[in-house]
Amino acid sequence: MFQGVYTAIITPFKNGKIDYDSYFKLLEKQIKAGINGVVPCGTTGESPTLSHVEHAELIRETVKAVKNRIQVVAGTGSNSTQEAIELTEAACKDGVDGILSVNPYYNKPTQEGLFQHFKAIAEHSSVPVMLYNIPGRTSVNVLPETVLRLSEVKNIRSMKEATGDLGQMSKLISLVGHKMTVLSGDDNLTLPLLAIGGVGVVSVVSNLFPKALVELVQNFHDGNIAEARKIHYDFIEVFSLAFMETNPIPIKAAMSWFGHCSSEIRLPMTPLTQNETSAKFRKVLEGLKEKGYE
Repeated sequence: MFQGVYTAIITPFKNGKIDYDSYFKLLEKQIKAGINGVVPCGTTGESPTLSHVEHAELIRETVKAVKNRIQVVAGTGSNSTQEAIELTEAACKDGVDGILSVNPYYNKPTQEGLFQHFKAIAEHSSVPVMLYNIPGRTSVNVLPETVLRLSEVKNIRSMKEATGDLGQMSKLISLVGHKMTVLSGDDNLTLPLLAIGGVGVVSVVSNLFPKALVELVQNFHDGNIAEARKIHYDFIEVFSLAFMETNPIPIKAAMSWFGHCSSEIRLPMTPLTQNETSAKFRKVLEGLKEKGYE
């Protein structure tokens, strides 16, 4: 089952097209840092603005570039169950290690609708499924009781939890922790979630600092709590500033500041606003680099 650090990897663009030269370098940086896996075509990868052709190609190229060195958990979610099934089947054929399936957004299904949606996707997947609960973007919350029902479905093996509610996360782990892994969907809650039984994070900040996030999680699992806590507090400001505007706007800007790719982003997302807060974000990032974090 999925555990450790997974990077919700950005999709670099150049002149309106996917910049694969930069993307492949980013993948190598992740692998070298000891990351457990990458998640292409997630929200951080601007999946809503990728065409179906680009979506399929990006997953296929990720699998080819990674060459089984780390896991590839492809984002294949949709608010159309049939479309999510089709994206999932295509990703499975291309050799992914797992798929990430987000709450259906905008149409706001009931808990029964959520159950039937994820069940149908899992039944068409040949690889393990990581559910993704992010009510702030989708307006629906997959309740722990619904996840308990879903835990009986073959292939549903993990949950990326981004409610920001440690109480709900605790209840979830108490119900399904013996059947499924639970990972944080929020960088700032990585350490708190580990403390209540979570096993990792699907991270945005690890695009720029993969090794640091790996060390945070590994130190916790090794019993080096003080060291894990130190990394957490060294990054606490970045965990906040990385979401000063809608993700992935800030991390896309940060990656460009350090020469990893262009800051090009697709509408309706717009470039990071240049103001005192963004200047502070850059200064904090530079400070972490000076401390030796990578």
